[in-house]
Amino acid sequence: MKFSEMKYERPDIDEIRRSADSIRKEFENAENLEAADECFRKWDRLIAHTDTMMSLAYVRNSINTQDEFYENEVEYTDEIAPVFTEIQQSFARLLVNSRFREGLEKKYGRLIFLNSEIFLKAFSKEIIPETQQTNKLETAYQKLIASAQIELDGKKYTISQLSPFKQSADDDLRRRAWLAEAGFYSENGDKLDEIFDSLVKLRDQKGKKLGFDNFVRLGYLQMNRNCYTPEDVEKFRRAVVKYIVPVADRLYREQAKRTGLEYPMTFADSALRFRDGNPKPQGTSEDILRTAKQLYHSLSDETAEFIDTMFEDGLLDVLSKKGKASGGYCTQLADYKVPFIFANFNGTADDVEVMTHEAGHAFAFWCARDIFPSEYQSPTLEACEIHSMTMEFFGWRMSDEFFGSDAAKFRYNHLFGAITFIPYGAMVDHFQHIIYEKPWLAPSQRHEVWKELMGDYMPWIRLDGTPFYGEGRGWQRQLHIYENPFYYIDYCLAQTVALEFRELMQTDPEKAWTQYMKLVRRAGTQTFDELVETAGLRSPFDEETLKEVAESTVKWLDENGLRS
Repeated sequence: MKFSEMKYERPDIDEIRRSADSIRKEFENAENLEAADECFRKWDRLIAHTDTMMSLAYVRNSINTQDEFYENEVEYTDEIAPVFTEIQQSFARLLVNSRFREGLEKKYGRLIFLNSEIFLKAFSKEIIPETQQTNKLETAYQKLIASAQIELDGKKYTISQLSPFKQSADDDLRRRAWLAEAGFYSENGDKLDEIFDSLVKLRDQKGKKLGFDNFVRLGYLQMNRNCYTPEDVEKFRRAVVKYIVPVADRLYREQAKRTGLEYPMTFADSALRFRDGNPKPQGTSEDILRTAKQLYHSLSDETAEFIDTMFEDGLLDVLSKKGKASGGYCTQLADYKVPFIFANFNGTADDVEVMTHEAGHAFAFWCARDIFPSEYQSPTLEACEIHSMTMEFFGWRMSDEFFGSDAAKFRYNHLFGAITFIPYGAMVDHFQHIIYEKPWLAPSQRHEVWKELMGDYMPWIRLDGTPFYGEGRGWQRQLHIYENPFYYIDYCLAQTVALEFRELMQTDPEKAWTQYMKLVRRAGTQTFDELVETAGLRSPFDEETLKEVAESTVKWLDENGLRS
């Protein structure tokens, strides 16, 4: 079915509650395993249908934040979401305590029960008011960013549309674009501080209501961390500083020399990778989409069927326009067994990277669409990001078609960005740990924390070069910090594994694809560490993994470096 034809119906929370009550009673009164299993399936269908309606409202609101109908629907779903979570939790409690648990565990594995136990610790009806307020604040942040109309040389642009100018080889134009964007954020700085301050305090209240010292442990439970701890993540961040930051610093020093710009670099100058300009995809947005279709036809029969369905049913919206939400994401529409890709093309190499990245998520769901229970269709988010970040590297096989004469530049730029991203991502995570461990910090103190962390994780940046960014406020443009606390480290863990995959692609591309498909087909039936092992790769929490990834990446960059 085409996306435009998918019917949206507002989820009636009272009707959902009545249906849930009926299924729970039936489950409690089940006389045998078969009857209990059938109730489990009914419950799964109820949850999947409600999730589908919420996703439809979210996607259509993202496509046009000025559409009053879907704006109202998102406001409504923000309000009922925590109530729906409470309803879901009521069945999880029955499931883990069921007299049929042993039989269900034999049939579906232990993970559904482990995740349910985590879910029961991560939510209570006591925190519904705070959750409703945080949902509204997250939506307010997204709407504020989507409202941006930034003037540059007499024309107005969204944040996404401004991106090509922020990478321009014309030093004056590039710096003015960064100043223009900084102006928007500075004008809204107090509002951004106000939103985040409220979010921090509300999340801290939630943590304390559930018996924790602060939000950190609750944040990990809400991310369904089922095989590692904050202490493991702290160890990973230390290894990033030890092995990745020196490599990234060396690469930026070479970039400054290559572009004839001063080191340490301003944010604006760090965005220029090559003196004659960053790689740009050839042709139009439509050309990129056509080449993407060719890419997925070249990989396998499964990817060919997947991409044809995405295009034929209008399951992607990737062109940037006024009123459209910022960023990019992939979500799933469980009732229809299809994913949806949302993005904002802007004429830069990011268009190709976001297309392959989000398609990696989408293809993984496509492969898992028939798995039951539906919770197993998606693993925890750091494993999901392996699907997407590795798919970016499989996209190299069509880099000549995507970029033409800029193909070599693109490959260098992409790998450069992959390895240098890890310190930034680790810094975002470190920042959030500090903020939620010290929720009493004033907004100005949070900016100082960001500045200090930049000295550890991004020493190649000169803070005095760009307003807003130089004031330690750059974190305010990172959507995940507002909307998805503790998500960002997932990208770093996944990027490490994706870089392992990239190295395997260089030596044995057929094996790399086989191992990738093995990983994807396991979907969410294993924990993150088990999935990495399934793929035949080493854990990113092993310090030696980061060391080897750094060495192999810089070796390739040295051998394929460009001088212009």
